[in-house]
Amino acid sequence: MIFLRIYLLAGLIAHKALWETLKRRSANGGTAPRERHPIKIKLVKGVKIAILLGVTAQTMTPDVLPITSSPVALRVVGALIYTAGLVVAMLGRVQLGSNWSDIEAARATVAQSVVSHGLYRYIRHPIYVGDLLLLAGLELCLNSWLALAVGLMTPLILWQALREERMLVASLPGYKAYCAETKRFIPFVV
Repeated sequence: MIFLRIYLLAGLIAHKALWETLKRRSANGGTAPRERHPIKIKLVKGVKIAILLGVTAQTMTPDVLPITSSPVALRVVGALIYTAGLVVAMLGRVQLGSNWSDIEAARATVAQSVVSHGLYRYIRHPIYVGDLLLLAGLELCLNSWLALAVGLMTPLILWQALREERMLVASLPGYKAYCAETKRFIPFVV
């Protein structure tokens, strides 16, 4: 079980490292001036940090709210879902490149273009899908009923995706046509 927990923790670290590295690269090499953020943005950032710290700490503790006393199969299924989510989220972030912006500051810039290659050829929000799978898989792998909390987060993610899409349709040429050709979350389905 210790190796599984190390794997989960390593994945979380790799995920965060990729985000921070690519974020700094797209912000003029990390030399962009610090912006003042409204309370709503600070709140969203705080929630993101709390979730990251919580799941990181959870990988190092005994099972929290255990689902079963014999979790071997659950851990295997969870590890597979976690791995798929990690790969999808990280690949989605890499493929989005400089067209990415923080969830709390979603905006389109003049230099942005529609990304329709790789995972984005099939779904519009692979990062959201990947992160939800990653969290659900992590909680299953850790044999925790907190996996249900991921289901509670899903409507918030859908709301955010819809909000971003409205903004992109209004400000990014070609995005409306892209939406007509791709599914939001599940290839060929939804």
